Amino acid sequence: MTMNSPFISPGMPPLDQKGKQTSFFEFWPMWLMYLPVFFMWIIWAIRYRSLTLPLIANPKINLSGMVGTPKSDIFNMAGEFAKSSILDWFVVHQSKYSYQQIVTQMQHKGFSFPIVVKPDIGCRGTGVKLIKTEQELKTVLTTYSEDSPIMVQKLSDFEAEVGLFYVKLPGQKTGTIQSMAFKYSPYVVGDGTSTLGELLQKDDRAKDLLDIYQNSCDFDLVLKPEEPHKLVFSASHCRGAIFRDGIEFNTPELEAQLDKIMSDIPDFNYGRLDVKFKDLMSLQKGQTLQIVEINGAASESLHIWDRNANLNQAFCALLWQYKTLFLLGKQAREKGVKTPGIKALIKAWLHERSLVKFYPVND
Repeated sequence: MTMNSPFISPGMPPLDQKGKQTSFFEFWPMWLMYLPVFFMWIIWAIRYRSLTLPLIANPKINLSGMVGTPKSDIFNMAGEFAKSSILDWFVVHQSKYSYQQIVTQMQHKGFSFPIVVKPDIGCRGTGVKLIKTEQELKTVLTTYSEDSPIMVQKLSDFEAEVGLFYVKLPGQKTGTIQSMAFKYSPYVVGDGTSTLGELLQKDDRAKDLLDIYQNSCDFDLVLKPEEPHKLVFSASHCRGAIFRDGIEFNTPELEAQLDKIMSDIPDFNYGRLDVKFKDLMSLQKGQTLQIVEINGAASESLHIWDRNANLNQAFCALLWQYKTLFLLGKQAREKGVKTPGIKALIKAWLHERSLVKFYPVND
């Protein structure tokens, strides 16, 4: 995102800001966006004789990654080839000893500040923090509950980020990129006199998102002339990042490389990868990929949040996704995989919800 300047994260394609800034449904409540999915889920459940069939679309992942699945579970399944593209990480369980555990593990792995700290169980970028010092680490650890597993991850070498929605359809030996969206971090650029709050008020998009930025920004800060300032670290939709449909930039080389990576994770058929990359040319060649996260059945095709996407396109994309989950679940069931009960889903959802309320506000 650029505000008052064409500044964007290095390596990202140009960002066109002419015309409307958001789609009219971009910040609708999630329950409203997913209402058609709810009704179709019931219809598909009757047709396929199972309410929980999508929960075995990725048979080796608990609940297929729909809810309550630790990020580390998917990372741990990765073979050596896939691991080579995943940013190095480790997990500790929150306790009064977790700070020393993290420092010891950082020394063992050769990590240095800054690092990224985030919940191992969570979604939509909740609780992701960029930690620059030991004191910041000590402070953020006090915000988690004692039941929270915490992932510590090496900071990427690159700022540019893309969301790649990967699906291996029933009967196919290789997977494809079904959706590709660039994730633009929100920036302001200083003029030497205006406060951060004043700069935000001048921007057509940012002035409508002040409630999003107020918890992570110092609105009284005055930036130097031409000084770029990233408003939030985590380029997630709920934090005000801009998404642009990038499927036109997909290439056979990128698709082949991604399929090779995902084929090194047993029975992974469906999900979205959040990937850092050096620049557009290297991305299209399938090079310099640094995977930040791999999300399972709850994944979303991020191109639906492009300002030019219409509501019908967004609904169709979501319905296609969940229809595909039922088809993949049907395939797994035919191979002898048993579907979990609805109680398992509710239990996982309640557990995740109990953890999320303690997570810190995103950077």
